[in-house]
Amino acid sequence: MIDSRQLKLFVALAEDLHFARTADRLDIAQSVLSQQIKRLETDLGVRLLNRNKRAAITLTDAGDVFLVEAKAALRQLERADRVGRLAARGEAGHVALGYIGSAVTTGLLPDTLRAFRMASPDVRMHVVAMETPTQLERLSDGTIDVGFIRPRAHYPDGVTARVVQSERLLIALPADSPLVRVKAVKASQLRGVSFIAPQFNEVAGFAEDLARLGRVGGFDAQPEYRVNDFITAVSMASAGYGVALVPQSIQGFAQPGVVFKPLSDFEDQVEIAVAYRVREHSPCVRGFIDTALSYGGLTKRPGTRRTTR
Repeated sequence: MIDSRQLKLFVALAEDLHFARTADRLDIAQSVLSQQIKRLETDLGVRLLNRNKRAAITLTDAGDVFLVEAKAALRQLERADRVGRLAARGEAGHVALGYIGSAVTTGLLPDTLRAFRMASPDVRMHVVAMETPTQLERLSDGTIDVGFIRPRAHYPDGVTARVVQSERLLIALPADSPLVRVKAVKASQLRGVSFIAPQFNEVAGFAEDLARLGRVGGFDAQPEYRVNDFITAVSMASAGYGVALVPQSIQGFAQPGVVFKPLSDFEDQVEIAVAYRVREHSPCVRGFIDTALSYGGLTKRPGTRRTTR
């Protein structure tokens, strides 16, 4: 069995082409060097060196080819050693991350990825958008390692989450709406308008938030248009189809024809949480979780209701 020490000795000898000089440089006995090279040739079943007492040693054709492979093998061993040590410290490996769209608009996703890449550049990331219910399923079955989600009252066995961001809700209005002239919109002023709301499935969406808004305003608020994301909701509002209740961060994707206004008597907020497995063993995944929790930038206002869509 060839070992790394034999490879290192052969590469060193191939550089010097002189047993005594190589032995002196490596601080070993010349006899030990000679024995190791002979053992290597025996293990391979091929002669690597042309030995001549009257001339300098040279590499055989097989030795030339083997030298290239030996150097490559040593480089790979060095890399394996380095990556193994990095992985033990959480600085190498693989992290699969799920996220909701709002994690982009709030900056949580790009800020966390940027910070983690600076701290652990050798960790490979797989990042995919998916809604909260799907993320929780994928965390349970091990498909993803971490999720940026809307918090829930209950989580699957072995999964937990911590809130890291909270933001207020605004109303997105068509630019020709009479309400664009007011400083802040009262819930009651939205009676009779058409609502556009993201509603991903029966348990994920903004229908409940609209219902609470309606109760504050004294009317029954139901979404007339159900869409897949906030950007689509804002686009439809800009086209005049109705109004949309959206997180504050969506203003970064403002479009012509839409105006965002605060709500004067509706203080519900939406939160983003970092979800992960309780018994996470991977050092690099634990490192990413720590980074996400540090870069969440959580801001909460006392006395406001947190929604969980």
